[in-house]
Amino acid sequence: MAWSTSELARLAGTTVNTIRHYHRLGLLDEPDRRYNGYKQYETPDLVRLLRIRRLVELGVPLARIKELDASADGEALRGVDIDHAATIERLEKARQSIAVLLSENAPADTPVGFESVAERMSETDRSMVHMYAQVFDERALADIRQAVENDEDGVSDDFDALPADADEATRQNLAEKYAPSYARTLRDFPWMNDDPMARVSKGRAVTEQTFLDALRELHNEAQLDVIQRAKRLAREQLRAEGRRNA
Repeated sequence: MAWSTSELARLAGTTVNTIRHYHRLGLLDEPDRRYNGYKQYETPDLVRLLRIRRLVELGVPLARIKELDASADGEALRGVDIDHAATIERLEKARQSIAVLLSENAPADTPVGFESVAERMSETDRSMVHMYAQVFDERALADIRQAVENDEDGVSDDFDALPADADEATRQNLAEKYAPSYARTLRDFPWMNDDPMARVSKGRAVTEQTFLDALRELHNEAQLDVIQRAKRLAREQLRAEGRRNA
């Protein structure tokens, strides 16, 4: 019995393009051709194709099928199973993350652990937190998350909308609004003021430069100015408190 490519595809429950792809990968040998030039597949070709399809059903990558063909002790198949276990674990974590995002109605790009405070963060905030997550330790990230949760001043929208050419009065007014929140954060989490780079897991110099570059690229000139003003005002407030409590 001999079959054409389309007939073989129907018998194996696959497509002509898939069979051609297997030919290109060297998984399925090219059969002899009939007098009219059409391919002529026979029983060994069908059996080989069905074996390939079985391995594909098991989730074996096409690149590893030849390896499995050559392995008689099951070691290659155990390797595939290990890969599957890792994939299942990754997908389970992804599903758990999706469930949290949905329950908190948080944007899909919200950093892990910040879902509950996502509504308090702008897109720029989320971008910065993504960077923090790569370099800060877990305690530092927990403090940053708490700082976001504690921020109730409601000046973020004004800050995000601040144009690059904002005038002096607007910048100073916004800095004064933001300073109390910044001072509270520094008071609650002194490491942010004393030496934030002490909490990073990668090189201090590289990390600090990365943050500086990110701040410049994610904020316009007026926003950067407001950040600096607010920091100065917050630190002045903390020093004043320290003198009063001395």
